[in-house]
Amino acid sequence: MPELAGRVADAFESLVREHEERWLSPLAVRSYESRGRNLPEEECRLRTPFQRDRDRIVHSKAFRRLRLKTQVFVDPEGDHFRTRLTHTLETTGIARGVARALRLNEDLVEAIGLGHDLGHPPFGHAGEQALDELLRERGGRGFRHNEHSLRVVERLERDGRGLNLTWEVRDGILKHTGPDDPETLEGKIVRIVDRVAYINHDIDDAIRAGILDPRDLPVDELAVLGATGSRRIDTLVHDLVETSAQAGDIVQSDEIGGAMLALRSFMFDHVYLGPHTAEEHARIRRTVRRIFEHLVDDRGDNLEHATDYLAGMTDRFALTFAAELD
Repeated sequence: MPELAGRVADAFESLVREHEERWLSPLAVRSYESRGRNLPEEECRLRTPFQRDRDRIVHSKAFRRLRLKTQVFVDPEGDHFRTRLTHTLETTGIARGVARALRLNEDLVEAIGLGHDLGHPPFGHAGEQALDELLRERGGRGFRHNEHSLRVVERLERDGRGLNLTWEVRDGILKHTGPDDPETLEGKIVRIVDRVAYINHDIDDAIRAGILDPRDLPVDELAVLGATGSRRIDTLVHDLVETSAQAGDIVQSDEIGGAMLALRSFMFDHVYLGPHTAEEHARIRRTVRRIFEHLVDDRGDNLEHATDYLAGMTDRFALTFAAELD
């Protein structure tokens, strides 16, 4: 058996290269043509570089903590509300389907999708906003979870050594949101699918929580995208695949993309930052401020260390930590 395993390992890279040349689009990133890692290392003989990145992300502490970080609702009591982990898995699954349809590199898409939210702080959008405001008050440059996700994989994991991921995965993680588009088509898929996933799944959670009534949803956008979450995702994915195939880039049609952005604006106005959130967001700001001020003013941490520690907290840990300070 060891001899058989050796023969498989000897042929693995060449077989992957042959398969990708036959199957992948000319626009796809080839698994063995990465721009490389920050630190050179010996490659695994039974996994491509992007498969290794995927495994490193899944085995990281930051990935495990995602199961106890909020997607929309803080430490929800119901069993079926989404967390940052379920959002990550949903995004990755949809993105892989898009990549397969377009004959792009699924392993690269998977690694980016699994790693894109590793740096998200506790308490969802409100927690990110609160931490950003605190850092700016202290003269810092603010907080963006995509930038911190890159810091997690480059500097914080493995006791400061980082995960040493490939350039393409790091680029996709950093640019899954923000002003700049990813350099690869695979990264662009995750950037769009991230919104496809969270908008539609957050609608589902908001209805479950009683914050939204299905009748409150905007009629025009639902007429274009579909009346149910699964139908909307199906519409968005088909449009993304067909429009991208024609364009040679990762793009949405004006009609479907516009409807999605309008639905996203609706969610920010009525769910993420809606009037019903005022009390909850005030509690989140108080909690984040109490922890941050303790770390910086009482414990003496610098802004960077305080940010790293606070952003790594789960919702429950942050709530408990703050309660013990009072």
